[in-house]
Amino acid sequence: MLTPSPTAPPVRRLTHRDLIACADLSEDRGWPREEHKWGLLLTAGQGYGIDDPAGGLMAACAVTRYGPQERPELGAIGMMLVAERHARRGLGRHLLRHVVSALGPTPLTLHATPLGRPLYEELGFKTTGRAEMVSGRFLPGGPAPTVPTRAATAGDLPAIIRLDGDVFGTDRTHMITRLPAFADRLRVAVEDGRIIGYAAAWPNMDTHVIGPLIARDTETARALVASLAAHTDRPLRTDVDVRHEELLAWLKERGLASVAFNSVMTHGITELPGDWTRRFAPLTVAAG
Repeated sequence: MLTPSPTAPPVRRLTHRDLIACADLSEDRGWPREEHKWGLLLTAGQGYGIDDPAGGLMAACAVTRYGPQERPELGAIGMMLVAERHARRGLGRHLLRHVVSALGPTPLTLHATPLGRPLYEELGFKTTGRAEMVSGRFLPGGPAPTVPTRAATAGDLPAIIRLDGDVFGTDRTHMITRLPAFADRLRVAVEDGRIIGYAAAWPNMDTHVIGPLIARDTETARALVASLAAHTDRPLRTDVDVRHEELLAWLKERGLASVAFNSVMTHGITELPGDWTRRFAPLTVAAG
């Protein structure tokens, strides 16, 4: 158990009322404000923050728990931010120690930038995978996808939740049921009347982020991406597990370019649960 210093500033739970302060903190560090994403994380997940005596927040992060509420099977940490004027004072370390302690035995995961990875390693996180962020305007062309897709309906939600739980490795109903309102587009791939994949495109500033992207195979993933691209005029962005080399190569052929690599890290488990072969992209790197 990690014990915070008794002289460290207090960490408190954040609520949806802190959304603007969280967005201000993102902007302070040169990130997009991402109020839409913060709204999801503060309602489906739990925020933790350190108040700035001068107003606003000195530091914040979000945690999304999955599995049974009384005994979560996985916690995803994201949006770890420290205000520039309070940087290099150990606040990020203090906040993360508090979160890890608060979650107790719950296994944890996060996506780490190269800059943040040493802190996470110091607190016991291990790199277990990598994701490549790609972004750009999708260029249609090439052979048409062979897997049929359509817009998801309310009646599809139970099947989507079952598929997601099987692939993700734990239940995240409380997140998936928010997708129809959070995303601008939600589509399913169907074979013989059975859903074999689904994907969402949600707004993030001037782009549409594709995630989750859950699919039986690469061809199904391509069909879902192409169908989402056909219904937006915004640039696309997604974070793909680097083991999905075929999909990444196809996305780059279709006009998306590599932006960055993140380390997928875990604490308390040696690898993520579920079936990575069908898990192509997370809902968001901040929530898994």
